[in-house]
This record gives sequence, C-alpha cells and structure tokens, in this order.
Amino acid sequence: MLRKIFATGIALSTLVMVKAQDVAATSTATETPPAATPEPEEKKSNFVFSGSLDVYYRYDFAKKASNNRTSFTNSHNSFELGMASIKLEHSIGKVGMVADIGFGKRAEEFSYNEEKTRLALKQVYISYTPWKNFKFTAGSWATHVGYELVDPYANRNYSMSYLFSYGPFFHTGLKAETTVGKNGFMLGIANPTDLRTTTFEHKYIIGQYSTASANDKFKAYLNFLAGKPNDQTKNSQYDLVLTAAFNSTFSMGLNGSVASYKLKDSLGKFGSADSWYGTAIYFNVDPKPWWGITLRTEYFNDNKQLNVFNANVSPKGGNVLANTLSANFKINGLTIIPEFRMENSSEAIFLKSDNTTTKTSGNFLVAAVYKF
Repeated sequence: MLRKIFATGIALSTLVMVKAQDVAATSTATETPPAATPEPEEKKSNFVFSGSLDVYYRYDFAKKASNNRTSFTNSHNSFELGMASIKLEHSIGKVGMVADIGFGKRAEEFSYNEEKTRLALKQVYISYTPWKNFKFTAGSWATHVGYELVDPYANRNYSMSYLFSYGPFFHTGLKAETTVGKNGFMLGIANPTDLRTTTFEHKYIIGQYSTASANDKFKAYLNFLAGKPNDQTKNSQYDLVLTAAFNSTFSMGLNGSVASYKLKDSLGKFGSADSWYGTAIYFNVDPKPWWGITLRTEYFNDNKQLNVFNANVSPKGGNVLANTLSANFKINGLTIIPEFRMENSSEAIFLKSDNTTTKTSGNFLVAAVYKF
C-alpha cells in the first residue's frame, strides 16, 4: 500500500513539472522581445565648391574712363580683370555655412569701405533651420534689394545699372526667413549699409516680401530697409522687383526703387526728405539655348543731387536715360558678352575727347565670364 501511494506521488509530481514546462514554453514563445536601442541617425554632410572668373575690355567712344558713372567698369582701352571668386558651402543637418571670397577690382569696389587689398569677403554667414521653412542667418550677405547681383555670371548685362550702383551692396547682421506656400517673408537687423564692422550703435531694419504664381513664371519681390548711417542722417529705401517668363524664348524683368534721406538741421531736428529714384526694364530674348540678347532700359532721377549729379559734377540735379544692349554666347561654363551702351543726361555730366562737356556718352565692351 505504501509503495502505491509513493508511486502515485511521483507520477503526480512528474505531471505537474511537465505541465509547468509547457506553460513556460508557451509564454516564452508568445512574448515580444525587447526592442533594440536605435543607433543615432548619422547627419549627412553636404559640401559644394564653386567659383567664377571674369575679364573684360572696354572702349569709351570719347576715350574717357570717367564717363562711366556706375560700378565696376571704370576703364578705357584696357584689358581688365573683373573678379575671381571662390565659394564654399557646407551643411550638416539643420546648420550650414557659406564663405564667398573675391579677388580683383570688382571685389574691391564691392567692399569699398574696407582696406584696398583687392581681396574681399563677398559673403560669409552661418545659417540654422530649426523648423521646416524657417531659417536664421547670421553674418554678411549680398543685399536683397534690386534686380542685379555682384557676380557677373548672375547678370545678362555685364555693366551695372545706376540702381545697383547707388543702392546697398551687402548687409551684416541677423535675419529670419520663412515661407508659407508661394509667399516668403524676411525680417532682419543689420549694421548700416555696406559696413561689416562699426564703432557706433546705429542699426538698420531690413525686410522682404516675395510671392510667385502657381507655375513660378511670375515672381514679385517687395524690399525695404531703414536706419541711420550716422548721427546726422536717416535713410530708407523701398524697392520692387518683378520677373515674368512668357515662354522659353521671351522673358522680362523690372526694378523700381526710391531712396530717401533726412538730415538734421541746426536745431538738431530732422527736416524733410530728399530722394533719388529710378526704374530699369530688362527685355530678354533667347532664340537658342546657347545664345540670347538682353536690352536694359533705365531711367535714373537725381534731382536732389544725392549721388550722380553731386555738386562736383553738375551745378544742379538731373536725370539719366541709359540703354544697354548685351548678347550672351554660351560655351559650356563660359559666357561671352559683347555689349553696347548709350546714355543721355539732362545735364552735361560727360566729357568729350577734347575735355568739353556733353550730355551723351557711349561705349563698347566685351567680357568673358567663366563659372564652375
């Protein structure tokens, strides 16, 4: 009897142990293993290296280099180096930087407030994009004002407009940019125009609103700046740029701008504003992908003698009508630009070959611009 009881106990114990093992095995088979800790995402580094070089020859019909009243082409009957540029762009994730360095007369005139070494920092800035479509930029960058740019490869005319020459060249400070659909907004604070370093506290407010059609064939930019360049002056400028691409052959651009200045009187109060203003229209025709023609027609009014018609040039203010016809012949990264320019002024501000004054001026130039 005792042996039966003992045998029965062993059998029951064995059955319980087998059952427990089955339950454990079932539990282990259905249990989800713990997720592996993900490796941190590696940020991809993007690096872009580019550059450009331009050279030109200019012949003034009156043999006077001084008849040039705009930027960068102050020469006559001379082969000239415009500018050699190297541009470095690098980004990792949400941050990036740009270093754009130029060498030559064009670079030196662009940074005219700095030492004349012919080596200039055109653009040097850091950007941060914390959210989609929102970016901060700190440093120095080319101005948002106007239609033309300092780099020759970005323009279809080689010589510059009056609007470019007497507007801002660059800004140094901090700006924020965002886009909402086809609308763009920019607001920033910067040193006075064209100054990378200052010893006084005055700052400029800069801004831009941009929009475009659904197919991007029409674009509009409304630009603004305002501030004090010094203790005695207030300055503001409103600028409009419109571009339209009607088809693959014909496109147009328009730039209108007005800049105002207020000066302190003897009582220390700011008086009424004096202004200059102008409009430039660009007609672009491209019969073939490798060649095109651009006609720039510009009217510039300086009745208040703020720049072109200053007291050293003319006893009173005036205006200029300038027409520039440029062809563009493209061979890979090279663009050849032959150009004729004719100007007519309301006052005799140009010189003839015999040094007498005249209201008209004309010149021819040919430029070679290489971009990689």
